[in-house]
Amino acid sequence: MRIERVDEPLSLKDELVRFVFRVYQETGGAYPALEWVEDKPALDDFEGFREVYEPFLEFRLGKEFDELYVLRDDEWKIAGTVALVYNLRGKDVWWVPDEIKDEKTGLIEFFMVDPSYKGRGYGSQLLEFAIQRLRELGKVPHVITFPGLEAYSYYIKKGFTKVMDYKEFVVLKKA
Repeated sequence: MRIERVDEPLSLKDELVRFVFRVYQETGGAYPALEWVEDKPALDDFEGFREVYEPFLEFRLGKEFDELYVLRDDEWKIAGTVALVYNLRGKDVWWVPDEIKDEKTGLIEFFMVDPSYKGRGYGSQLLEFAIQRLRELGKVPHVITFPGLEAYSYYIKKGFTKVMDYKEFVVLKKA
């Protein structure tokens, strides 16, 4: 397994949609939450998923993420992803509370591991990589997630602490 930086994130859009759909299927539709969709696609409806998720992903890849990394397996398949967002000024990040929109905040986003690799330490490897990269940049690592997701307890277990509730989200910070 190797973590690689993606210099042209939009070039991976199709592969990433397929990857995220696998995560969507394996989490029973819990992640991604697709909170803006009234009728979420069925777990076997790739085209329906693509229709609602691809424009959102395209926006994130092109305008939101400052850095994108993928974890690739030995067959070059995406096994995990993590994105960093640290240039918050001028971005439409409505889900980030004003209290943390400053030059010190670094957000860990788009953090996923293919469920077929779950329990092998790859998530920990990706998360630690993201934390260290943000610290190299002089940023304080933050995560904004939903409190009901399995990810919430995972972040707590990894040393993140709750900073605040914000809208339907919870904001966590790694000191």
